[in-house]
Amino acid sequence: MPPTQDLLAAAGNTSQETEFFNPVPKGYQKGRHKYVAVFGTVMSGLGKGIFSSSLAKLLKDKGLTVAPIKMEGYLNIDSGTLNPYRHGEVFVLDDGLETDMDLGTYERLLDQNLTRDNYTTSGQIFRRVLDKERHGEYLGRDVQMIPHVTGEVKYMLRDLAMKQSADVIFVEVGGTVGDYENGFYIEALRELAFEEGEKSVCFVALTYVIEPHALGEQKSKAAQLGLKKLMEAGVQPHIVACRAQNPVNDSVMQKIAMFSNVPMQRVFSMHDRKSIYTIPEEMRKSGLDREILTLLNIHERVKVEQEDDAREKWRSFVNVLTGKRRFRARVGITGKYAALRDAYASIDKALEHCSAHLSVDLEVQWIDTTRFDPSEASTKLEGVDAVIVPGGFGVRGTESKIACVQHCREQGLPYLGICLGFQMAVIEFARNVCGLTTAGSTEFDAKCPHPVIDILPEQKKIEGLGGNMRLGGKDVLITPNTLASFLFDNARSIRQRFRHRYEVDPNYIPQLESHGLIFSGRHPEHPIMQILELPTHVHPYFIGAQFHPELLGRPLRPQPMFMGLVAAAIRHANPGTPAEQISTRWLPPPSKKVEPPVSAGA
Repeated sequence: MPPTQDLLAAAGNTSQETEFFNPVPKGYQKGRHKYVAVFGTVMSGLGKGIFSSSLAKLLKDKGLTVAPIKMEGYLNIDSGTLNPYRHGEVFVLDDGLETDMDLGTYERLLDQNLTRDNYTTSGQIFRRVLDKERHGEYLGRDVQMIPHVTGEVKYMLRDLAMKQSADVIFVEVGGTVGDYENGFYIEALRELAFEEGEKSVCFVALTYVIEPHALGEQKSKAAQLGLKKLMEAGVQPHIVACRAQNPVNDSVMQKIAMFSNVPMQRVFSMHDRKSIYTIPEEMRKSGLDREILTLLNIHERVKVEQEDDAREKWRSFVNVLTGKRRFRARVGITGKYAALRDAYASIDKALEHCSAHLSVDLEVQWIDTTRFDPSEASTKLEGVDAVIVPGGFGVRGTESKIACVQHCREQGLPYLGICLGFQMAVIEFARNVCGLTTAGSTEFDAKCPHPVIDILPEQKKIEGLGGNMRLGGKDVLITPNTLASFLFDNARSIRQRFRHRYEVDPNYIPQLESHGLIFSGRHPEHPIMQILELPTHVHPYFIGAQFHPELLGRPLRPQPMFMGLVAAAIRHANPGTPAEQISTRWLPPPSKKVEPPVSAGA
């Protein structure tokens, strides 16, 4: 009998007792892993990721192993093709998956690298279900949202728990309760709570308390209706977090507690604060972490000494972050998505970390390069103490970016080029220093006379949007006695995250280097340039990275290239200030003139 007929025969003989479909990973131990599910009501964009990651940090500080997961409702397989104006920046994980920006929030607050197991979309879920159906794994049954799609979600969560040996899995459901696209996630989590038993799953509802200016008081009706929608789906929240502009008053919190059947001590005011990094300590003060331990019955897993040490380190950082600063400086970010800060969220956060560690009140000036002519670059950069040209795709605004690079190079203005900003620096140097006036990139002009930026031959063989991208963590070899070596504490090799298609054409590397450009970071095996710089006796701080250094910026471990930029900005804003008063760790001494290194593959 053919295999397909075997499967159909087995399906036909399936008894009533085996109709219940609930796949569980082999070796899964019920009760070993706990779950916290966070839902949003009233509207999207409330900060579910911030709340979830802050709560996860508190438990991690106590010595528990935590594993977050973001579950998106859209049908895209990943976030790689989403418009930044609609969804903010694309955050790239070390394993190369392009994800939602909330994964960056988790990595920063938890200070741990995540994987593709920590992120999913409806598209991924449906594809796995359909692949299994095509391979006959459902024994010929009619495949349905319940139990097969919800079963896939539960399997994925349990599998994540096992793979990452997590004590607690934090599940963030994207979108808003009541949306069609996330309904099956909510149902799957309801089923999970039923199957895992009491004290295994904690439900958190994030809601919004409105405060109309015309009324001058907080109103809870929208929050009540949003919570009602969640309870109609069969989910009784254990904790309610109230987003609001100002601290939520007791009267409103009492109404919400009564309407949702949640005790007052489990209703948390998540109002606007000076920094999201203050939220974990506010949660701890309110006792929210202890409530979670009680709800999940995991008090005995806490390691008190580890918690005390972690809290002290975090408190020191937050005190500096929210305290008075010694210096002031201004950084200009020149990009085509400057109107939307979420498009450069990781850059914004990387600068915030550095500003705390270097005690500088850092003003960020967002400069849209699509809105001015290249001839206006000097005027647009007037008054800034450092410039970042961030990553991006497409030709719009690139000539203005190149003009900004030229201004920084010629005026000694501290500069950091990221991905496209690295490529813009190469093009500017080729045009204005090497004399290749028609230098450019084949991304913008396929018939460019001097394509100093091009797709490498092996990449041209790969077809499909996104298919020819270099994505995820890659090793970078650092040349000794360079600015890059100084910033990365004399490391010979570092690991950074990439997201790009185009490279410096190896044929032009000797000419670029002979005119003074230094490629101080390279691929370990291939002629791929990954860091460029000017020697510090020529320019105080001029560096570019083909990778995205901002993706690895952490509150307690600020990113070195950003630390160097901010330190240089402080010195630019405060000329004559001794380096030791700023930071000799991040201000390199002027370099000696040396011969350029031999290029790999030259």
